[in-house]
Amino acid sequence: MNTGCRNYFASASGKRRGPKVGDVPVKWSRRLPSEPSSVTVIKDAAGRYFASFVVEAATDPLPDSVAEVGIDLGLTHFAVLSDGRKVGNARFLRRAERRLRKSKGSNNRKKKAVVKVARAHARVADARRDFTHQLSTTIIRDNQAVMVEDL
Repeated sequence: MNTGCRNYFASASGKRRGPKVGDVPVKWSRRLPSEPSSVTVIKDAAGRYFASFVVEAATDPLPDSVAEVGIDLGLTHFAVLSDGRKVGNARFLRRAERRLRKSKGSNNRKKKAVVKVARAHARVADARRDFTHQLSTTIIRDNQAVMVEDL
């Protein structure tokens, strides 16, 4: 087990120094279930750093449920469930378009706006990912069987 991982990200908040990266602000999404054996740090186009830890974790199965649901993925609604619930399409990119507009060819766009656009697209991607994770987790916890139909 690599003991350097614990020292690398030891505190719950603040800045941590990493090799080849320098000082990185740390924001924990949850506590680690055990001592990490390794850590991988990546940087995305928006300038954000992400740390991925390899840990040992016990899996607890979800309790049994008798409910079943069918899901129809569509265009007007994100999903229509067989029990009658309709999940609306959130249209994250349409809301973020105002922040993405810049005059093309300007020096501002060449230097600063490229990172600004990458950050706006990263926010949209994060919002979409969060939406689908929350919806899928809710459906899986409430139902024993899930059938999906798409176009």
